[in-house]
Amino acid sequence: MVEKGKILRRTGTVGGLTLVSRIFGLVRDIAIAYIFGANRAADAFFVAFRIPNLLRRFFAEGALTISFVPVFTDYLKKHREEAREVVNVSFTLLGLILLGVVALGIVGAPWIVKAIAYGYTEDPAKYELTVMLTRIMFPYIFFISLAGLAMGVLNSLKHFAAPAAAPILLNCGIIAGAIYFSRYTNPPVVGLALGVLIGGLFQFAVHLPVMAKYKMWPRFNFKPKHPAVKKIIPMMGASAYGAAVYQINVMVITFLASFLTEGSVSWLWYADRVMEFPLGIFGISLATVLLPSMADHAAAGETDKMRATLNYGLRMSSFFTLPAMGGLIVLAEPIIRVLFQRGSFTAESTQAASQALIYFSLGLPFIAAVRVTTNAFFSIKDSRTPVQMANLSVLVNIVAAALLMFPMKHNGLALALSIAALCNFLFQVLAYHKRVGPIGITQMLPSLAKMVIATCTMMLLVYFVAQWGSFFGASNSFSREVLGIILCVVVGVIAYALILLLLRSAEAREMSGAVKRRLIKS
Repeated sequence: MVEKGKILRRTGTVGGLTLVSRIFGLVRDIAIAYIFGANRAADAFFVAFRIPNLLRRFFAEGALTISFVPVFTDYLKKHREEAREVVNVSFTLLGLILLGVVALGIVGAPWIVKAIAYGYTEDPAKYELTVMLTRIMFPYIFFISLAGLAMGVLNSLKHFAAPAAAPILLNCGIIAGAIYFSRYTNPPVVGLALGVLIGGLFQFAVHLPVMAKYKMWPRFNFKPKHPAVKKIIPMMGASAYGAAVYQINVMVITFLASFLTEGSVSWLWYADRVMEFPLGIFGISLATVLLPSMADHAAAGETDKMRATLNYGLRMSSFFTLPAMGGLIVLAEPIIRVLFQRGSFTAESTQAASQALIYFSLGLPFIAAVRVTTNAFFSIKDSRTPVQMANLSVLVNIVAAALLMFPMKHNGLALALSIAALCNFLFQVLAYHKRVGPIGITQMLPSLAKMVIATCTMMLLVYFVAQWGSFFGASNSFSREVLGIILCVVVGVIAYALILLLLRSAEAREMSGAVKRRLIKS
């Protein structure tokens, strides 16, 4: 029996806090757009920030959270004192490794930037600025990775609040960097980089009081040959690569965008940030909650329950992300204009970024679904299969991007990433069916058909509401466009829910029941 109520409740907790974090993230991006726009400094910062951000996916969200949770769960089920030792050993070993990574990153920054954005070498000033920002921000990976390990510990203990709230502090640090620190640095973008570093420190620190509450405060314990380490290490590289494949594909298109018109990297960055808003709230939150549940079933040998949980996770992921995709496609331009078009961010940048957002949004349901299927493999300690599928996905992305980048410019790169996400999802579903058994894809089709019908109907309705109210356009006031977006979102959510209830959608009934229970409890 799938613990649907607990999964929805925990997803609500993570999703709610992630929503707050994403709001702060939008404020952060609005501040960056206002102060730096889409110019040379912004391009340099976004490339420099992508480098430690990618390593964060490797060391924090990938190599640790995903590979650590199944092993730690096994120890928790046997003996809590042994589990505590696993925490100490893991923190010690990771901390030492990270110190070496940071040192290498600072020394090797010029070569790293060339590998990520070789096109910048044609502009020496831009290249040198990117190298400097990379060196400043590289220690961020130390703090954020330790935060990722802390998140894995707390999530295994079914505590999701503190890890979900931690990114709020990172966003606050970056906002402070953009608005305050940049006034006192030369060039100003250096202050933005310092904000990243400070935010990462606080993001790690917020976990420590909660870990102390659970008696899991990390202590130095150097045992590189500990049995848990021998289980985690082989999974680390594979799980990191498999979980971070989306970010790897983003790096691929960033590299290619460095050869396009100035501003292309920034347009893709802003569009990706908006697309990751619903991805974080719905897709990643759900995948985060599902991993400990699937790991529990795997540890107990409950294969049927594990497959049922995966099936449920994919259905709920589609339930949330399909309408989000539809809304972003219809409202792409007004959303970008309201969020970013001020200061140094021009109308031309709004149009370019909104076009990229439409193509990014096409891949949203598949990017979210891949997070669920990837965690399903890692819950059974299979790290090889996601890597194989990820390799194919990266290859698809490279080929599609190379074919589309010249006729479609930066939009072709965004579309290539969506195509790669679709292929990665299909590859993983087929591989899981072969490795573990069927997960009921055929039985999911009626539910997915109802969601698609509801999404398409919602998109038409939102479009007509926008046209009827004449809310959007360059000549409209900021407040009118904000009102229009809010009205369209409210109408879209209500329409989507009502259509699914009329179609007797099981997922809509489960969500309705969960909301009613929450209201009654409140």
